[in-house]
Amino acid sequence: MKGRNVTKVAVGMSGGVDSTTAAALLQEKGYDVFGVTIVTHTGGVSEETARAAAKELGIPLFVLDLRDVFRHKVIDYFVDSYYQGLTPNPCVVCNQTVKFGALWERVQELGADFLATGHYIRNHYDQQSGRWLLYTAADAKKDQSYMLYSLNQEQIGHALFPLSDLNKEQIREIARARNFKAAELADSQEICFIPDNDYSRYIKAASGINPDPGDFIDMEGRVIGRHRGLIYYTVGQRKGLGTAFGKPMFVASLDPVYNRVMIVEEKDIFTDTLWAEQLNWIPFEKVSAPLKVLAKIRYKANPVPAIIEPDIEGRIRVRFETPQRAVTPGQSVVFYQESLVLGGGIIVSDKAGIRSNNNDH
Repeated sequence: MKGRNVTKVAVGMSGGVDSTTAAALLQEKGYDVFGVTIVTHTGGVSEETARAAAKELGIPLFVLDLRDVFRHKVIDYFVDSYYQGLTPNPCVVCNQTVKFGALWERVQELGADFLATGHYIRNHYDQQSGRWLLYTAADAKKDQSYMLYSLNQEQIGHALFPLSDLNKEQIREIARARNFKAAELADSQEICFIPDNDYSRYIKAASGINPDPGDFIDMEGRVIGRHRGLIYYTVGQRKGLGTAFGKPMFVASLDPVYNRVMIVEEKDIFTDTLWAEQLNWIPFEKVSAPLKVLAKIRYKANPVPAIIEPDIEGRIRVRFETPQRAVTPGQSVVFYQESLVLGGGIIVSDKAGIRSNNNDH
């Protein structure tokens, strides 16, 4: 690949069916494979499961402690964002800074030429542009390009994605044919460091801060109730508001400066425009003119037609063909042209971008 002989590949292994099958496929292609499992938080890794999978494959497994970098880059970012009235996506940051950042640095010290994972995504080197490109996976239902849009050229160029052309059932069949114990293991769904999915409990415990109650306001700024604290709410939320309003009401915005939560009727949480910053582009360095794209505003959303155009330095404006529901500050917006991943950025909190998410991650 790109004029370099691939000899040694580190495979990020959890012991699940994806990473185990990815390692097996690379072995069968003749690569010199070893496994790596990362410890990112207390109780966050089943070393026994990963070791059992490595033993089945007959490969060595290294367990690497990345708790310090994970705490600084992912957990602190996650907690701080909620207190800023944002709804972050920690998996995007983890992929960029931990899995393809700190882990890639460590496996190079172990002699790896490439880092392989069980992600569902494709990469390709484009001779004409001289850049590495990312494409959506063959299995659209499992595609993980939304989580990997922030990777840089070095990270993409030194990554191998053996599962890119397979769907989940094919992967399980490969694992069954090799009698891997992981063949029938269920996929993990929740954020890895919050297994009970209770975000507010975790945020309070991690920060040692009890959130201050504040006012619910309507679109005219009138106080219409009291909220429990910003960390309990996210844009688009209906349930769990803690106050009865006599009709369905939804969170429209969070204001950490005045500690207010605006709630509105559902028709008022649609918008045809958003702004994004902390941008990462893959096929090119920057967007300098309006560009037609497909835009995806959350992991499980469908990409929809939009036009992106440069705004002030380091920010773009995104105009949708049709209004989108609950555009959420702190989440990523990712752009595509057919299967090509163009890149993306972080949705900012308002038109002026005053309360944008500028955490160091």
